[in-house]
Amino acid sequence: MTVPPRPARSAARRTARERGRSPRRRWGLRISAIASVLLMTASGVGHAMVTGVEEGIGRVHPFQGMPERERPTGGDGLNFLVVGTDGRDKITSAEKRKYHLGGAPCHCTDTLMLVHLSAGRDRASVVSLPRDSYAEVPAHKDEATGRQRPRHAVKLNAAYAEGGPGLTVRTVEHMTGVHIDHYLEVDFASFMRSVDAVGGVEICTVRPLKDRYTGLDLPAGKATLGGGQALQYVRSRHIDGSADLGRMQRQQRFLASLIHKVTSSGVLMNPVRFREVADALLTSVRADSDFTADDLVDLGQAMRGFTPASSEFLSVPLAPEGVQLPGGGTTVRWDPVAAKQVFQALRDDKPLAAPKKPASGPRPTVVDVPPDQIRVRVDNGTGRHGLARSVSKALGAAGFLPSGIPGDAPDGPHPKTLISYDPRWDRSAQTLAAALPGAELRKVAGQGPVLRVTTGQDYAGVHPVRAEEPAPGTPGIATVTGDEAACP
Repeated sequence: MTVPPRPARSAARRTARERGRSPRRRWGLRISAIASVLLMTASGVGHAMVTGVEEGIGRVHPFQGMPERERPTGGDGLNFLVVGTDGRDKITSAEKRKYHLGGAPCHCTDTLMLVHLSAGRDRASVVSLPRDSYAEVPAHKDEATGRQRPRHAVKLNAAYAEGGPGLTVRTVEHMTGVHIDHYLEVDFASFMRSVDAVGGVEICTVRPLKDRYTGLDLPAGKATLGGGQALQYVRSRHIDGSADLGRMQRQQRFLASLIHKVTSSGVLMNPVRFREVADALLTSVRADSDFTADDLVDLGQAMRGFTPASSEFLSVPLAPEGVQLPGGGTTVRWDPVAAKQVFQALRDDKPLAAPKKPASGPRPTVVDVPPDQIRVRVDNGTGRHGLARSVSKALGAAGFLPSGIPGDAPDGPHPKTLISYDPRWDRSAQTLAAALPGAELRKVAGQGPVLRVTTGQDYAGVHPVRAEEPAPGTPGIATVTGDEAACP
């Protein structure tokens, strides 16, 4: 039986429900019943079978006291604000030592994602909001001091510390113009427990990842991360110069792999496994009091039909320069044009990623350094007239930056294609080698940043490549789909 998508709730119905509800703090009640009912939901059983199961979810009240007239109008589909907090009070001392989770929590948001589930329940769009974004929080009562505070500028993640979920929702709605239907919150311990419940998540990386602050130490290749390692992976921001941008990209890649794991591993259709996952998830997530059985049906139905390509991810586009906060502190600023396009697409229930053309060639190899950061000079090491110019053009079409005028190699014919490079640019050389399979690599100290290609008799064309992570400051709207973000 297929459950049709549920129409969007009216504002009047939503606010009436909020006024009639008292706060609930039931964590993990009736887990076995919930797991069984959710399993039926994912199998296509009707709404009547899941009435009341939402009482097992921990509750917060982020929409309480928010007049609908002051909020953005709702559109088609459902919008979730997913917040990861740095709460660590439920983590053991041993886990804190092992996963570098010492220190006092900041009572702020560590991760913010705006998730749009399409009206047809066939697409999930995930937009990461940098925690260091420049934000202006509306006037509110400070939760720590109890005093009224006027509208003022802060980093986005500070809204939670000053006013909890309610101020966070108000701030994000004001910044994006997107009406938030539901609020979901997960802390460190909840995240770890959820990942362990699904049996870990597979992650791929083209280079080793190390962060001494989180203790992350992953070799290149594939690795299955348990809860603790997964937390290190999504929290690491000191791996390279990409800082928070790289961290958000890794979070997106992790989420894509998690969706793939849940939808492809039979978890949704295995009663025993599903009970374990439901037990972890439903006792881990805090949600708004309006998150109902109907919404559980929507999510279960959507996930049943999901493939990796059903999800799309991007980080909100940023302007080249940040903003200094009054009193100190630097923030990042959203690109006023590109960011507006992203949030308009969510309001209009449209995909963020451009429609894909049918694949007509080999799948691009994922590389570390983006090709548009690599300058390449090409020389012809064969007797084929014009080969250097055509190879240079092909490399340019693949995203590399041709440098200099293509010419002939001075040292006679070459049986094999040769890439010579300065050892300081060895990561760039690996990217170029992926585009020229079988090419010989030769280190030339002092050559500088320009890589040199000498075509050989074995040259057979340029293989497509794409960066694992866009370079910091990449302009425009860089959207990737789940099949691009997850392991091949």
